[in-house]
Amino acid sequence: MGSDSMIDVSPKITTLRYAKAEGVLCARPESIERIRNRTVPKGDVLEVARAAGIAAAKRTADWIIFCHPIPLDWVGISFEIGTDQIKVVAEVRTVWKTGVEMEAITAVSAALLNIYDMLKPLDDDLSFGAIKVVEKKGGKSDFTAEFAKPSSIRHNDSREQG
Repeated sequence: MGSDSMIDVSPKITTLRYAKAEGVLCARPESIERIRNRTVPKGDVLEVARAAGIAAAKRTADWIIFCHPIPLDWVGISFEIGTDQIKVVAEVRTVWKTGVEMEAITAVSAALLNIYDMLKPLDDDLSFGAIKVVEKKGGKSDFTAEFAKPSSIRHNDSREQG
């Protein structure tokens, strides 16, 4: 029997946690143009992808076995549309004991999968990937054991004046 188990986060302190992830879907320029013009038969691709990404972030622990189910305070999904690609960016925030990198990656993945699904009847050249965490904050890495040296400010005290 292995030692596979969740990490015990009960001794950790609660802090603001943030993660940003991104991924890219490549498609024919005419497919990207249909997304821009909202003429894809299955509907508004970006709004569906946004909703799917948010929903997926909230359900990450259902998919990732050792991921803690955590309350999310905010999930944002945005898109950068190029000529033949769409970059999906997910940002996630919580005040909790563990990070939200997996939630951000899951949000990007779900958004990309939904874009792919909506475009597949129109485009045989679809591909997606390059999914990665590009920023994260929070937890013990944001703390320091030392404080900045106080500046030496001279106070005028009326008792010193004679």
